[in-house]
Amino acid sequence: MKAFDVVILTESRYLNPESGDGYVLNILKEDRLLQEALEKKGLKVTRKDWADPDFDWSSTHCAIFRTTWDYFDRFDEFKAWLDRVESQTQFINPVSQIRWNMDKWYLKDLQGEGVRVVETRYIKKGYEHPLHRILEESGWEDAILKPTVAGAGRHTYRINPENVAEYEEVFSALIAEEDMMLQPFQAKIMEKGEVSFMVIGGKFTHAILKKAKAGDFRVQDDFGGTVHPYEASQAEIEFAEQVTKACEPLPVYARVDVMWNNEDQLAVSEVELVEPELWFRENPEAADLLAEEVRRELELQQ
Repeated sequence: MKAFDVVILTESRYLNPESGDGYVLNILKEDRLLQEALEKKGLKVTRKDWADPDFDWSSTHCAIFRTTWDYFDRFDEFKAWLDRVESQTQFINPVSQIRWNMDKWYLKDLQGEGVRVVETRYIKKGYEHPLHRILEESGWEDAILKPTVAGAGRHTYRINPENVAEYEEVFSALIAEEDMMLQPFQAKIMEKGEVSFMVIGGKFTHAILKKAKAGDFRVQDDFGGTVHPYEASQAEIEFAEQVTKACEPLPVYARVDVMWNNEDQLAVSEVELVEPELWFRENPEAADLLAEEVRRELELQQ
């Protein structure tokens, strides 16, 4: 008999913090809401740092990714951990989907399935041409440069013909180590923001609006972004649900980040299937819905 049904995955900073600001308190609240929801289903639950070297991962039926927000800074280590642990327990979402979603090349796959995504040019590791040439070839006068593996606005830069020379050195260093992506700047993000749609078991549960601080384009709270309630329209809900249906298999949970492109159409900026903040604190019932989906997944194992 296994010791646990579910391990909620976090990282060392958030496992047992001695104190914390509002950001850390939100993390603890979100994980607590999910743990309580799972336990109400009669499941044995614990919470662990994904990189814990002493934990026996075969002692749990499954592990669900929640606040592993250092994985992109420890990417090689994280990939090696996935390779090692996938034979010991089940991951939610499944490990094949986690690997696919860790790198934003997945946007190209979604586009191939008919999903409208923000237009993207991918630049493979080792590319030898300078950034200004890539920008010129794109024809974009205002663009966003970022790595294909990233989070929290890591190495995200807004570039144009006037300032591109300032980023040549950083681009040269980054492209030697990892794939990059270039996208036309979507100006409406500064006016309308970006909406996150939470989708559990293929069904929309709730949405929040993220807005950048005045004069910025980055909506993450790391850069002064703010979160606001959002009432999704039926068309927006259908769009978000269709995005998750284009993923294979249907994700147990997903966060579909959407902005309005320069043609004022809904376009996917990201689909988060690994460790998205799901804002359970804005809709605690969504934690119950996720717990029920996890229970069903465990039943399918048996």
